[in-house]
Amino acid sequence: MEKRPVLAICYDFDKTLTPFDMQAQGFIQSIGWDVKKFWEETNELANKNDMDANLAYMFKMVQEAEGQHIFNKKMLMEYGSRVKLFPGACEWFEKINIFGENAGVVVEHYIISSGLKEMIEGTEIAKKGVFKKIYASSFYYNEKGVAVWPAQAINYTNKTQFLFRIEKGVTEINDRRVNDHFGEEELRVPFRNMVYIGDSETDIPCMKLVNSYGGHSIGIYNPETADKSNVLKMLRDNRIRYFAPADYREGSVLFGLLKDIIVKTAAYEKLESFHQNNVKETFENKIRK
Repeated sequence: MEKRPVLAICYDFDKTLTPFDMQAQGFIQSIGWDVKKFWEETNELANKNDMDANLAYMFKMVQEAEGQHIFNKKMLMEYGSRVKLFPGACEWFEKINIFGENAGVVVEHYIISSGLKEMIEGTEIAKKGVFKKIYASSFYYNEKGVAVWPAQAINYTNKTQFLFRIEKGVTEINDRRVNDHFGEEELRVPFRNMVYIGDSETDIPCMKLVNSYGGHSIGIYNPETADKSNVLKMLRDNRIRYFAPADYREGSVLFGLLKDIIVKTAAYEKLESFHQNNVKETFENKIRK
């Protein structure tokens, strides 16, 4: 357990930290496909074969890259390095961490995405080491380093398991202790100290889970298009508590919102600690009698 409260900020990636799907920022074009047509084909493949949509796009990437790319981690990270980020995203993490530190809160950042881990690892922000953990779809590579099979396929429903891992501090993907019972006092990051930031219906299970236990779900929309249709629907359906444009610069609405959440976390955990000490004294007194 940490001596100070931990606030875990969990992010979707595509259209949350970047305006577009990561695969559509160079890779799909490099294999000779129109972006819209590529996604139509992968969705058709999934529907015809009762196939997970994420496994379908991963298969299509490998299939269409044959003869054009050596499909390895280095290549995927290279395309990841070209991913455009929303304004202020590069500086966001350090500035939020500093604000948290000054408020007495440890801030940690996690990615929970159906996108590709290898591409996310190639981005400017990931190379800075800002993420405590990146949970995303990924490939298994053979002895030559070539992708041959999915290692992880993360979709909108199984995203929620990673929130439980963060809650319990059991962050390794194959650690089965995530199914163990943890008392309230043993939880490293209670759900009330989680923030989930996402943009669409694929984030709803995580948003709903965080909301249900007193955490903070935030819907993001592109500030350039100002299309709020997704976030307005999510708020109407009680999936999120707040929405804001995806502007990560200091002084933005989103930055101010996270500062308020950090301040609230610090105050609440101070009161919770006071309460727990009172409870402990009460039971110790009862035992002595």
